[in-house]
Amino acid sequence: MKKIDLKGVWNFCLDKEKEGIKKQYYNRTLEDIIDLPATVSTAGKGTPSGEENTGHLTDPWLFEGYTWYSREVDFSEAEGKEFFLVLERTRISHVWIDEDYVGSADSLCTSHRYRVTPYGKTCRKITIMIDNTSYPVTGGHMTSPDTQSNWNGITGGIYIEEYGHSYLDKVRIYPNGAGRYIDVRLELEGTKEEDLTIFVSGGDHTYPTVRHTLYRGENRFRYSLEETAQLWSEHTPNLYRLHMELSQAAGAEDRELYSYVYSFGLRDFEAAGNYFEINGMRTFLRGKHDGMIFPLTGHAPADVSSWLKVLETAKQYGINHYRFHTCCPPEAAFTAADMLGIYMEPELPFWGTVTEPGEESHDERGQKYLMEEGFRILDEFGNHPSFVMMSLGNELWGSKSRLNRILGDYKKYDSRHLYTQGSNNFQFMPCILENEDFFCGVRFSKTRLFRGSYAMCDAPQGHIQTMPPDTVYDYDSVIRPPEIEQGDGGENYVTIQFGTGIKTVKMEEEKELIPRVPVVSHEIGQYAMYPDFSEIDRYTGVLKARNLEVFKRNMEKKGMLPMAERFFRASGRFAADCYKLELETALRSKELAGFQILDLQDFTGQGTACIGILNAFMESKGIITPKEWRQFCSERVILAMLPGLVYEGGEQIDLGITLAIFHPQPVVDPQVELCIYKEEKSLVSRKEVSWGEFLNGVYELGRMTVTLPELAQPEKWSIHIRLAGTEIENRYDIWVYPKEVPALSDKKGDSAVIVTGSTEEAKQYFEQGRKVLLYPEHLDDTNSVSGTYCTDFWCYPMFRSISESMGKPLPVGTHGLYIEKDHKVFQYFPTEFYTTPQWYDMVSHSRALILDASPVEPIVWTIDNSTRNHKLGNMFERKAGEGRLFVCTWDLRRQRDSAPARWLEYSIMNYMAGTD
Repeated sequence: MKKIDLKGVWNFCLDKEKEGIKKQYYNRTLEDIIDLPATVSTAGKGTPSGEENTGHLTDPWLFEGYTWYSREVDFSEAEGKEFFLVLERTRISHVWIDEDYVGSADSLCTSHRYRVTPYGKTCRKITIMIDNTSYPVTGGHMTSPDTQSNWNGITGGIYIEEYGHSYLDKVRIYPNGAGRYIDVRLELEGTKEEDLTIFVSGGDHTYPTVRHTLYRGENRFRYSLEETAQLWSEHTPNLYRLHMELSQAAGAEDRELYSYVYSFGLRDFEAAGNYFEINGMRTFLRGKHDGMIFPLTGHAPADVSSWLKVLETAKQYGINHYRFHTCCPPEAAFTAADMLGIYMEPELPFWGTVTEPGEESHDERGQKYLMEEGFRILDEFGNHPSFVMMSLGNELWGSKSRLNRILGDYKKYDSRHLYTQGSNNFQFMPCILENEDFFCGVRFSKTRLFRGSYAMCDAPQGHIQTMPPDTVYDYDSVIRPPEIEQGDGGENYVTIQFGTGIKTVKMEEEKELIPRVPVVSHEIGQYAMYPDFSEIDRYTGVLKARNLEVFKRNMEKKGMLPMAERFFRASGRFAADCYKLELETALRSKELAGFQILDLQDFTGQGTACIGILNAFMESKGIITPKEWRQFCSERVILAMLPGLVYEGGEQIDLGITLAIFHPQPVVDPQVELCIYKEEKSLVSRKEVSWGEFLNGVYELGRMTVTLPELAQPEKWSIHIRLAGTEIENRYDIWVYPKEVPALSDKKGDSAVIVTGSTEEAKQYFEQGRKVLLYPEHLDDTNSVSGTYCTDFWCYPMFRSISESMGKPLPVGTHGLYIEKDHKVFQYFPTEFYTTPQWYDMVSHSRALILDASPVEPIVWTIDNSTRNHKLGNMFERKAGEGRLFVCTWDLRRQRDSAPARWLEYSIMNYMAGTD
C-alpha cells in the first residue's frame, strides 16, 4: 500500500445555513482557503464570540453547520489501480469526485474511507463536506463541550491509499503469548489468487520468511515465533512487526510490490476468576478516566509524540490503565500505549438507554449506528496489544437482553478483548450479564458500596465522607458478603441521577448480586478543590477558561481574591489526602480487580470540576509529587493498617502491615522497617522480617504492637514504613494528644473569660469590655453552612441542580478548611494549614458562619466552592475598645469525649487569657 498525502492547503468555506448541497458547492470554486488538518476553531475561521460559559471552557470560534473543502488530485498513473480517500478523524462527511457523489460516512471514532478510483482520468477535484449537527446519537464525550468540544473539521491523517488491482483488507492479528505464535486473518480483494510473503521483526531479531497463497475472501494462517520471543505487558511492552508483501503484475513482464506492516504484541490478557491476568500473572488495574481533554486544540491529537507525553505523565503517577468515557482515542493513542504498556478501554460514544424494537422511545437508527461503531472500533484498533477491554457506554439503562446480545455479537466477532455491558449501568440496580467478562460499577445494592465517595443524590455516601479516617477499611465483605439477605420480590419506581439530569426507572428486587467476574470500581475519587486562577494564562489555544475568569471576578467582588491561592493549596492538599485514603482502600481489598479514578486531571466541564491533582493540561499543580503519589498508587505498595489517625499518649496501637504487589519480580523475605518520628527525631523504631516469597496479590506481612510515649502537650508524628533495600515505602501522619487536659488558671473578675452560646449575652459582656468566647447556638441555613469533613464531590452546581430536581438534600459544597496555622491560638493545638484527621470531630458537628460583606478575617476558614463563593468562618476574633470577642462555631463544650476538641478549647482559652 502506498500513500498520497493530502495535508496542506484546501479551498474552503463555511455553510452555517446548510444550503451547500442545494447550491451545489461541490461544483463551485470555494472562496476561502484552510490548511488541513485543522478544525474551524484551530484555523480561526468565522466570527469569534464573546460568550462566557461557566459550566465548561469556551470555544470563541465554535461553528455548527456544514464546512466545505476541495482540491485537485493528480492520478497520472491510475491504470489498473485502486484508490481510497482516508480522513482519519472527523464528523459526518460527504464526498464528491467532480460532480459525482461518492457517499457519506458518520463514524465519530474511526476513520472515514471512500473508494475514489478515478478510472483513467488523470486529474480530478475532490470535494468534502463535514457536518457536525446531524449525529445519529449525541456522541458522548466525542462531541461534548464539557471535554473536547463539538468541533467541525478534519484532524489527523488526510491521504489517498494506492493499491494494485488486488489488495489486503481487514487484517487481524490474534496473539497467543503462551504459545508464542500469532494467528492472522485477512481478506483478499480484487483477483482470485495472489502470493503473499510474510516475516516478523522485533528488537534486533528478524524471524524467518514464509509464503502463503491467498484466495479471494477470508484467509487464515499461523505464524510461529521462537520460544524466546518476548511478551507484551505493562512491565515489558515488547513490540513486534508483521511484514506482508503482496506481489502482483504491473504490466506484461513487471511485477509491483505492495508492502503492509502491522505492529503487534504477544500477550494474553484474561479474566481469571475474580481477577485480571496478563500472561498468566495477576495484575491490578490502576485506571484513569479520560474524556480526551486538550484545551489548546479542542480536539484529541493524532500524533504519537503528544500521546506519549500524556501517557508517560500518567505512568509517572502509577497509572497502568485508561478508560475512555463515551469516546475512543485516535490511532496515535493506542500506538503510544503499546510503546509504554498501558491497558486501554475505549467506550462506545453513548450515555443513554438501550431499548428493544417496539418499546417507547426506541431509536433503531441510533442503536444500529452504535453497534456498527463498535465493529468499526474493533476493526481499526483491534490489533494493538494495548486494546484489552471495551465498554458499551456510560451509565446505561434499558434492555438487559439487548445489551447481552450486543456483547455476544462483539465477542463472537473479535475474541481478543474483554467486554463489559458499560460503566456503572443500572446504578442502584446493577446486574452482571451472561456475556460480560468484567463488571464496572460502584455498588451491588443501595448499601453495598465499593467506592469511597458519592453525590448526595446517590446517598448513602461513602466511608471517606461519613467515617473518621482510618487505614483498615476495605471492600471485601461488601463485594462478597459472608451472609446475604434475599430480596422479597416486587416492583417499584425510583428516581436516579441520569447523566447530568434525572430519570425515573423501574427497580426490580432480585437476589443480592454476588459477582463471578473481576470487579472494577467506577469513577472513584471526584474530590473537588478550589480553582487555581494562575492557570488562566495557560489557555493560549482554542478553548478559553472564561469560567475561571468569572469565578475569579466573583471572588474579587467578595473581597476574597487575596485568599484564592491559599484556598487552592489548602483544598488541594486535603483532596490529595482523600485520594490517598480512597486508593489505599482499593489496594487493600483482595476482592477488587482494579479502579478507574475520576480523575488524575481536572475535568473542564459539567459545572467545571477541579478534581485533579494535575491540571487540564496534565501538568502538576504542585500539590503532590509523582513520587509521593506512587507511594499509594503503583505496582508495589506497602500499607500500614491503622484503626485511626488520632491517638492518646501511652496508647497501644495494633498496627498491621500489608503488601499489595503486582510485579513480575517477587519480594522475597521482606524486612519491614517502621519508624515513628516527630520532625527529625525518631521516637519508635522497629524491624520485622516476614519470611516467604510474595508475588501478585495482597498479603498481610504481619502485625506490630507499638506503645506511644506519654506526652505533655499535643504533637504531630509520622509513621514511616518501608521494605529494607527497596524503594517500597509509605508514610502516614498521626496526631497524638495527652490523656488529660491541664486545668486552666482560675482568673476572676474582669480578666475572666466569659463562655456563652448566646449572641445577646456575648454582646452584653463584649460591650462591657470583657473577654468573651462565643459558641453561637443559633446557626441555621440562613446564616451558615453545614460542616463536613470531606471535600465536595465533583462540583457543586451540577449536583445541586440534580439534587433539586430529585427532591434530595443538597450537597454541602465546601472544600475543607484553610487554617492560619502559625496563629498563637494554636500554641497547644499543632495543625497544618489544611484539614487533617484531628479536625474530624469538630467539623463533623459544626456550621460555618457566612461572613459575606464583613471585614472579619477568620483564623479558620471553611473554603466554599467557587460558584456559591460565600465567605465562611469557623474561628475569628474582634475587638472594640477593651472588649475582646472570640467566636468558634464548633461548640467544644459538647465534645468532651474528643481529645482534639478538649485540647482546642484549652488552647483557645489560654490564648484569650493572655495578652496576645
